[in-house]
Amino acid sequence: MSKKAFEFNFDGLVGPTHNYAGLSHGNVASTSNANLVAKPKEAAKQGLAKMKALHDMGLKQGVLAPMERPDVHTLRKLGFTGSDAQVIIKASKQAPKVLAACSSASSMWTANACTMAPSSDTGDGKAHFTPANLANKFHRSIEHATTGRILQAMFKDDKHFAHHPALPMGDHFGDEGAANHTRFVDINADKGYGKKGLHFFVYGKHAFDSSKPAPHKYPARQSFEASQAVSRLHQLDMDNTVFAQQNPHVIDKGVFHNDVIAVGNGNVLFAHQKAFLNQMQVYTDLEQAFDGEEFHVVEVGANDVPVEDAVKSYLFNSQLVTMDNGDMIIIAPGECETTPSVKEYLDWLVEQDTPIKEVKIFDVKQSMQNGGGPACLRQRVVLNDDEISAMNQNVLMSDDLFAELNTWVDKHYRETLEEDDLADPNLLTESRTALDELTQILNLGSVYPFQLD
Repeated sequence: MSKKAFEFNFDGLVGPTHNYAGLSHGNVASTSNANLVAKPKEAAKQGLAKMKALHDMGLKQGVLAPMERPDVHTLRKLGFTGSDAQVIIKASKQAPKVLAACSSASSMWTANACTMAPSSDTGDGKAHFTPANLANKFHRSIEHATTGRILQAMFKDDKHFAHHPALPMGDHFGDEGAANHTRFVDINADKGYGKKGLHFFVYGKHAFDSSKPAPHKYPARQSFEASQAVSRLHQLDMDNTVFAQQNPHVIDKGVFHNDVIAVGNGNVLFAHQKAFLNQMQVYTDLEQAFDGEEFHVVEVGANDVPVEDAVKSYLFNSQLVTMDNGDMIIIAPGECETTPSVKEYLDWLVEQDTPIKEVKIFDVKQSMQNGGGPACLRQRVVLNDDEISAMNQNVLMSDDLFAELNTWVDKHYRETLEEDDLADPNLLTESRTALDELTQILNLGSVYPFQLD
């Protein structure tokens, strides 16, 4: 019998090396803002402010720690030798783009950290976690080992939690985590998010069948085969699982993940008219598989909001959350207010008869300019009371933790960072000093390579 459960948003803490190196081909914001001067301290504080605001709204909020960057461990694998400082200096001279990739703070987008399945949905009654391998982008493909250690430090009681390694590397099993996965559930007062849910996996291509539709301009980062593998690892009931393919044409317009063109919560899918192949069949499959009274599709027409405006504003990279009174709220980036078609649509939407009743705007510009909005910054984790008691309490947002992390950011983060600054060996020392202190604040133990050496 399922227990009452709650949905947590675990936001990624922006790392000390936040910079704009334009590493993500297919992500229009990332490539178009390459070489801007980044503001790591401001970025981290913007992220913390969003976490605290959602906590103050009564939502359950946690923090997910960033990666160790620059990643000297990976640079050594690539043949750079000497002291850590010498490794960085050599890389900066011989392969500056490789150094930039190994210095990325992209782990802030924890929608790509993993896919999780609540204990109410899994065959063994445990909450399951699989770190995403992020195989399509080198700078992200080096995250999953540390991500796995951090997740295990947060959810470390094997009576309640099951942790899987990332899927095998390579394009055939490219897995981008929760950015391409949504869980729908009939939220109610008795069970909260604890009823058996519907798992919706969205993929970009069939890796083992080149005859199937696929994008041409930009890569499809998630494969059908990877989505299937995660569903098997998590022991999901196939009667409560739906697989759908992204529209290849919107991938070629910059929709690199499903969470750039659709977002779901509870019994609501909020999606663009051009989001999926065979869109009406996808809606039918979801409605039939959903275990609840009514499944709502709120579709945004292409005439109301063109795909290009959806990508520019990150309308669908908003968070869709349920408040205590049952109303749903969209947590949107500031760009939704400055994109006329999107602002007009949202003003109209909240007056309609849908479960979505309000829009709240948040400034996450430092993240947005690098290609990630509010939904990119969070990983949703559904836990019941026993699992909440068993998890690491130090990663849960509170007034005290908010104040402590802001003080920590003020102490360790630079005001500005340019790509040329990545060649400074002092940045590594600063980053490691900060992260060593962070693991104590969050009670993570030794999770970073420099702590394990």
